[in-house]
Amino acid sequence: MNERLKRLDWYIIRKFLGTYVFAIGLIISIAVVFDYNEKMDKFANNEAPWEAIVFDYYLNFIPYFANLFSPLFVFISVIFFTSKLAENSEIIAMFSTGMSFKRLMQPYMISAGIIAIVTFFLGSYIIPQGSATRLSFEDQYYKKRKTTSARNIQLEVDSGVIAYIGNYYDYRKSGNNFSLDKFIDKELVSHLTARSITYDTTSTYKWTLNDYTIREMGGLKEKIVRGDKLDTIIKMEPSDFLISRNQQEMLTSPQLSEYINKQKKRGFANIKEFEIEYHRRIAASFASFILTAIGLSLSSRKVKGGMGLHLGVGLALSFSFILFQTVSSTFAISGSVPPVIAVWIPNLLYALIAVYLYTKAPK
Repeated sequence: MNERLKRLDWYIIRKFLGTYVFAIGLIISIAVVFDYNEKMDKFANNEAPWEAIVFDYYLNFIPYFANLFSPLFVFISVIFFTSKLAENSEIIAMFSTGMSFKRLMQPYMISAGIIAIVTFFLGSYIIPQGSATRLSFEDQYYKKRKTTSARNIQLEVDSGVIAYIGNYYDYRKSGNNFSLDKFIDKELVSHLTARSITYDTTSTYKWTLNDYTIREMGGLKEKIVRGDKLDTIIKMEPSDFLISRNQQEMLTSPQLSEYINKQKKRGFANIKEFEIEYHRRIAASFASFILTAIGLSLSSRKVKGGMGLHLGVGLALSFSFILFQTVSSTFAISGSVPPVIAVWIPNLLYALIAVYLYTKAPK
């Protein structure tokens, strides 16, 4: 009995993972065709070499989107092959041996665990490196996405030291309306202003101030120093405030965590998308378990309409899950909901659906 159940476990795991890989291959192949059809004119006009299109772009496009929509592929895979098992009365045969629905779910959860671990590792450590190459290719041959300027920049560059830049232009590595305030015990002790500031790319944190004024406050006394040019070290770089679109996709999870903590300490507010990406990678992995439970509960019973009905309901639920993820992320970006809560709301809601369906499935 135990040996037969073990063989059955491996049979379900092979079916699950095999269908999952097949679904990814089929849908991503279609996505590649549509993507190339949309972008081939831009590639041709910008003279993108075929080697770069294949190896720099599509070789990194495929794992990125496969991982991004992994929950959808999990759901489709479970619905598809479980419906076939139900249609062939294989699930009835399993239950006739005394197997419970809970026991049937075990190989499904093992498969979901394998997918969750692989997708988390790929999404957190491997795919970000490929995304850097892919986005660099898009920037060169399809659509420029790099940020070249910023306005009203304010960040803490050191303990109690606040820097402000009115406008910064990356193409000339300079900004205007610069000020640097130093506080001790919430009391302003130094105020520096400069008409313009220029970043020296040959050295880290090296800036040149032009037409500057320094006011040193000490009680009732005040010292003022003026000058035309001053080379100084300020612990900030253009990359700290020039955030390109999708820049968060190019950072591994440890790099994201370090970046978020660093920018929070500096008082930089524009990091919502980075926080969402960090927490999304974790939440997306857990979604595999939730969607597997929903898929199995829906499709394990032989019903009139068969696989078509199961696939229809399954696709509706999976697309609503992805839509809900997008909407909740939008709330996080607007500041209405903290990012960690926003990315987990879809998981929590669909976990309740999974629990309800699981309790109904054995009946």
